Amino acid sequence: MYFVTVSQLKEQFKLELLTPDIDYKDRKITVCDVNRPALQLAGFFDYFDATRLQIIGKVEHTYLEKISEEERDKKIKRLMSYKEIPCIILCREEIEPFECMVACAKENGIPIFKTDLPTTSFLAEANRWLHVELAPRISMHGVLVDIYGEGVLITGESGIGKSETALELVRRGHRLVADDAVEIKQVSANTLLGCAPEVIRHFIEVRGIGIVDIKQIFGVGSVKEMKNIDLVIRLELWDQNKQYDRLGLINEYTDILGIKVVTNSIPIRPGRNIAIICETAAINFRQKKMGYNAAEALNDRVMSNLQKKPLI
Repeated sequence: MYFVTVSQLKEQFKLELLTPDIDYKDRKITVCDVNRPALQLAGFFDYFDATRLQIIGKVEHTYLEKISEEERDKKIKRLMSYKEIPCIILCREEIEPFECMVACAKENGIPIFKTDLPTTSFLAEANRWLHVELAPRISMHGVLVDIYGEGVLITGESGIGKSETALELVRRGHRLVADDAVEIKQVSANTLLGCAPEVIRHFIEVRGIGIVDIKQIFGVGSVKEMKNIDLVIRLELWDQNKQYDRLGLINEYTDILGIKVVTNSIPIRPGRNIAIICETAAINFRQKKMGYNAAEALNDRVMSNLQKKPLI
């Protein structure tokens, strides 16, 4: 199970700690969803997931202010009796914790933090960050390059020329994300995010030369930390007995973490400039996303031309 620590959350969002006596550094967040406990403060705890990050905004705080102190203390005690709550975050600068909330935090070991951000803004940012950090992930053998803004994952057998192709693409002004091993996260139902393992980030292996530091040689503009995976290009050795797609009317897909990614299979033989082919594939893919399909346009033109010819 993937997790982030409350300490990482604090550093990421520059949170102010309101309970300095509570040790929070080893507390873990394992759920990517967050919760505003409005219904729980009103007494409804069905389906309450205490492992979520709990956020109290102006609405919840104002509700607690307007009820009697006795009732407020009772509701806070019940909420904070769930010791598995990773932490509670108060949003907006003017909101301060109630005495009962601080006392319950110390009793149950639940840290309380504060942020000056509006509740909706913090909730959205925290939710986005947690979905990335806790996303399902796999590691694939390949090269990930940003070509004209499209994330292109180049795959193929070892030694087929993936790294050399990436090197030529970088020389042509594109950006390297990962070489050899690509860590892929499923950050949403239809979005894959790829990056390099930290230990090999910005490095590329070229057979006959060895390890090359792309960032040091070509500058910071030649690398990128992470990139969505939009297109897969599969390099394979030329097989004269195999029929290759010459029109592109039918899409081929690669399944990655349950998401189907458009795939182009490129046969390799002497004389083919793979870097230019990858550039063209990326541009063609972007055109299709924008509504123009060259193969369909040619097919329509041919069919229209045939209809114009008189019958003999």
